[in-house]
Amino acid sequence: MIEPFVRYGLQEAKFTSHAHALREVAAISYLLGKGYDPRTAHRIVESWEVSD
Repeated sequence: MIEPFVRYGLQEAKFTSHAHALREVAAISYLLGKGYDPRTAHRIVESWEVSD
């Protein structure tokens, strides 16, 4: 369940900082552990990002 998000984080790190990518994957993993389904967990974490 986590592997797709690990791959996502590795791709994300190419375009943003490694720290940012790791935080995203960690937050998604946390939400998965709390019982959220993968799609919802990813959407929630993406919604936390602030775009300039």
